[in-house]
Amino acid sequence: MSTPSSLASGPEGPHALRPLLDTVLDALDEGARARGGPLPSGGPDAVAARVRAAVGDVLPDQGDPGALHRLVRALAEGAADPADPLCAAHLHCPPLALAGAADLATSILNPSLDSWDQAPAASELEALVTEALAGEVFGGTRRGRAGGSGPAALITTGGTESNQLALLLAREAHGAGVRLVHGANAHHSLPRAAWLLGLPEPVVVPAPGGTLDLAALDEALTHHADQELRHGPGPRGSLVVAATAGTTDAGLIDPLPEIAALCAAHGARLHVDAAYGGALLLSDRYRDRLTGLDAADTVTLDLHKLGWQPVAAGLLAVRDPHDLAVLHHRADYLNAEDDTEAGLPDLLGRSLRTSRRPDVLKIAVTLKGLGRSGLGRLVEQVCDRAGEFAALVHDHPGFELYRPPTISTVLFRPAHATDDAVAAVRRRLLTDGRAVLGRARIDGRRWLKATLLNPHTRPDDLAALLKLVEGNTPR
Repeated sequence: MSTPSSLASGPEGPHALRPLLDTVLDALDEGARARGGPLPSGGPDAVAARVRAAVGDVLPDQGDPGALHRLVRALAEGAADPADPLCAAHLHCPPLALAGAADLATSILNPSLDSWDQAPAASELEALVTEALAGEVFGGTRRGRAGGSGPAALITTGGTESNQLALLLAREAHGAGVRLVHGANAHHSLPRAAWLLGLPEPVVVPAPGGTLDLAALDEALTHHADQELRHGPGPRGSLVVAATAGTTDAGLIDPLPEIAALCAAHGARLHVDAAYGGALLLSDRYRDRLTGLDAADTVTLDLHKLGWQPVAAGLLAVRDPHDLAVLHHRADYLNAEDDTEAGLPDLLGRSLRTSRRPDVLKIAVTLKGLGRSGLGRLVEQVCDRAGEFAALVHDHPGFELYRPPTISTVLFRPAHATDDAVAAVRRRLLTDGRAVLGRARIDGRRWLKATLLNPHTRPDDLAALLKLVEGNTPR
């Protein structure tokens, strides 16, 4: 029998958890039914009022035996549900049931990857999975474990941490004067990471049409080389170019082979932020869109986007594992030198975090459970749905399509609508809880954004989404 003080693991764990899991599943179902759509209705004030009413006293004098049911139900009723086909605003995926179940096991076992004696099996599993995924990025073959001669990878909390680590490795490899060069289409975490790391002000290259301009990049790299010749390296240091494979706004992919060639010609380091598009590697039909990715020095991946994992599930893949040596850190209570010499694995160099849950388990279970073909089919399904939705928009006289999708993002807008009208229809659908669409500004115009990450979305759902937008557009 479960009590509030029962443990999730140990001998009593299974008996304590089973009734609680039934409570959670019932509460999730009740909350979803009460919500009745992809988003709670009423807007921020109404949602906040319902949550406050459900919670009441956050820390009562006496415990509430119904707290689990009440709060899970309130959260579900007030959630944006990425499994709803009309919830298509962000890179916010519906997680696979398989991955969610694995994540539950991680929570129950509660390993912490700061030392081997807290996570013996998890530390080995992390090494195996990161080795395999690094091999996928850099040529599709395994070429050695982290610390060896082949590529390596680190588990991160997502694209932001991966991009920050990539710039940290660049700084440590090339000096504090290393300068970031990125397109105007780059994720905001890249210039922010440069600021956080104390790097020089980044060089921003134009991205007309949403992808990095090659002529402007060549000019920026050539200008830097000329400055080096004229004045010597001085405090300017080297350059690290950040390209994007899957932009946040439109899901576009920079011309990676040409960018890699320019970096090689000018001696610049290359980082590719493939947080969104990296999973195309798993698809036989779409992987060619990432040609040139394997020329990068570092690559960001994010499997809680196009990988159907619960947050968090990020990675940073590194071509040269020796770059990771700078992350080595010694804390005697976690990785004493004599323990390391005696064969206990040293985990502190795998992350800048100390306490760290093994997010690798859900990733490993998904890779093993679905295989390359199963995951590839999911990738292809969402890309195909995006193509179908784009065709609907293109063929509808009342709408304008930005361009055919590269991955699974479609930008569109009501024909002849003002930017204010485009923003208004999105907010109306949000407030009513009927559909969740994003927004993007490209080429000076505001667009509605549908990011299709649900592989179970049907053609009828796409038609219904377009009809909702049409019916709610201000005239």
